[in-house]
Amino acid sequence: MKLIASMSSPFVRKVRIVLAEKKIDYETVLENVWAADTGIGRYNPLGQVPALQLDDGEVIYDSRVICEFLDTLTPVGKLIPPTGRERAAVRCAEALADGVLNATVLTRLETVLREPAQYNADWVARQRLKVSEGVAGLARGLGEKPWYAQNHLTLADVALGCALGYLDFRQPDFDWRTAHPNLARHFAKLSQRQSFIDTVPPAA
Repeated sequence: MKLIASMSSPFVRKVRIVLAEKKIDYETVLENVWAADTGIGRYNPLGQVPALQLDDGEVIYDSRVICEFLDTLTPVGKLIPPTGRERAAVRCAEALADGVLNATVLTRLETVLREPAQYNADWVARQRLKVSEGVAGLARGLGEKPWYAQNHLTLADVALGCALGYLDFRQPDFDWRTAHPNLARHFAKLSQRQSFIDTVPPAA
């Protein structure tokens, strides 16, 4: 398998952590989606990473789809419950964490890539509100439990860790640790796992 990736993408990081936790071998193909000559369209018509090219050439894209597929390949380190409310709880937490990521990415694009004359402060404020409310929702969901949704690591924890890590990476001025000490403790625990250590994004 080949993972089409950008090492700064939090969605790629989520897939890389899942691959590591599942102990699945793969090859990384780096792709700069912002380059004029990018080849990402060969893998994903939406021009986004991650994409996963299987050994027969078929390509799967969208991090949620890829992670769900990977979890079916081996019973090692099962990350998504098979059915019912337990499964829904994990997928809902992943959706919330991904929403935080999306709003963070959109904020960065608006503040870094947008021409100053086109900058929309109200729109950025709306995205920042999504981030703060989303993080608060994750804190409520975690509570004082040792893991987000089960008695072991699940995709909910992976997605949460990627969201918080990306906030540190791209919005270091957002002090989520003071407001949500339970998230701070959980993120510190996750950050000690080798899968998280090996996937820290490169310095900007």
